[in-house]
Amino acid sequence: MSLKRAISAAAIFSIIVPTGLFMSAAGSTAATSQVTFLSEDVPAGLDYDGPSAAIPASQVGMVNLMEPLVYYKKSGKSPTGVNLLKFGYNPADFQGRLAESVTKNGLVWTFKLRKNVVGCKGEKFTADDVIYTFARAKSVSGAAPIGYFLSAVGGIKDFATFDGKVPLGDEVKKIDDYTVQITQEKENKLFLPALTIFGLGMFDKEGMEAQKTATDPWSHDYANTVNLPSFGPYCLSKWTKGSEFVLTANPKYYGGKPAISKIVLRKVPQSANRLAAIRTGAAQLTERLTPKEFSSLKGVKGVSVGSVVGNESLFLNMNYKVAPWDNIKVRQAVAYAINYDKMIKNAYYGQAKKWKSLVPSTYPGYSVPKTQYSYDPAKAKALLAASGYKDDGSLKLTYVAEKESILGPVVTQIKADLKAIGLNVQLDPLPQTQFGDRQLTKRDLPFAVNDQEKPIGVDAGYATYLFFITGGLNNMDNYSSKFVDDTYQAIATEADTVKRNAGLAAIQEQLAKDVAWVPVVEFATQWAFSSKLSGITWHPDNCVRFFDLKI
Repeated sequence: MSLKRAISAAAIFSIIVPTGLFMSAAGSTAATSQVTFLSEDVPAGLDYDGPSAAIPASQVGMVNLMEPLVYYKKSGKSPTGVNLLKFGYNPADFQGRLAESVTKNGLVWTFKLRKNVVGCKGEKFTADDVIYTFARAKSVSGAAPIGYFLSAVGGIKDFATFDGKVPLGDEVKKIDDYTVQITQEKENKLFLPALTIFGLGMFDKEGMEAQKTATDPWSHDYANTVNLPSFGPYCLSKWTKGSEFVLTANPKYYGGKPAISKIVLRKVPQSANRLAAIRTGAAQLTERLTPKEFSSLKGVKGVSVGSVVGNESLFLNMNYKVAPWDNIKVRQAVAYAINYDKMIKNAYYGQAKKWKSLVPSTYPGYSVPKTQYSYDPAKAKALLAASGYKDDGSLKLTYVAEKESILGPVVTQIKADLKAIGLNVQLDPLPQTQFGDRQLTKRDLPFAVNDQEKPIGVDAGYATYLFFITGGLNNMDNYSSKFVDDTYQAIATEADTVKRNAGLAAIQEQLAKDVAWVPVVEFATQWAFSSKLSGITWHPDNCVRFFDLKI
């Protein structure tokens, strides 16, 4: 170990470990039921209708403070012992959370709400909180209206225009204090899956309305920068932006008091320092190490590595509204320029595979398009020449600065691969918050590497609606195709799985022809943690639920 790295690791250790609080990972049980979780960042904001929702660390905060109406059931384990979920579309595939039971009669869903649910400040959960949550979503008042988007994905009646001018009507109706009915426009199999996603977590109406102002009647600023009133298993006790995020157990959580009484999330951007903290026992849990670092922990006493092949991938996005990326031949040239096998070997140490579509290969509806792009620099050069684009050295390749440990080797290779065909790009690392804002709200990133976007709805149709429909919520490239739009609308309510999958396959073929993105690799989601810690569960947002954990 170099002197610089040794000093860095020692500094991290001294910062994150109060004297006498923890033993080593292989040693005795911690003196208190606290887990220190290290990541590239801590939550930048907590309003799920804002740009912070694009940041993985912010999603971690949201899912542990909030609670959905329903969620997936657990089912089995991965080969490394990570708990898995059972995904589906029917009520039998889900468990009640804030809703104790769900029944369906035609297009009307009736939710019987759980009684005696108490929030962090003693507020009781009732139907009024559900009505508030959907009314806020329908207001389309946030910078990134995810609540509205998910309501539309699920086919809820009168959620289609995104204009925010029509208030919530009887499509979400209070029957009594503990009964709510939600009416769909048409049959749509994504209704229950949409309700599991963090963007429809239930707000505490009382806590939110106490913070509203004349200019911010839905308390977006408060939720984003101060606290997130809800009914989850944890309560926010300290939040130092860009540094630390501390949660304490909600003692009145309806599911029982969490086994871990305190969670400390700390920002440690350098993966080598996170690795050192896990090795020494200074932290009990970390994520987003490099593939080589995860491999180095195998066999280390007192440390476990869990992994799941879920929905993580790396891709290149090129903005259709910015030259030269609006030129299909330039886009094709980039797709043929990448040495995929070399990247898998050198950047991912063999722990990845080439991604062949723009939908996770584990998802229902996934299809491998006939149109594929393999490493062919000669073809890439010919396409670039045919495009008419004259390189002037002004192009930039943007990526998240906090991910330098992982993305550094990736972007370095991409730069070299593109230079070999006559495209000279400059590397442009951006802070996570700026990257998320420009991707999700401004949509003005010309050319970027992305390894943090994933369709949380476990379905190829959901992925299409999220990323590729004209004007879609996270259509970061401003992609537009009448064929894709029309085909999606034709299958959105299709009950026949064979017909629906055929439509989704046609969409994926068109996306490949258009080079909507350049899919590069798929890789496993991994965590390193103390062997004393159990309960790690894979969720499709890739966020750890701390209530799952025991130590």
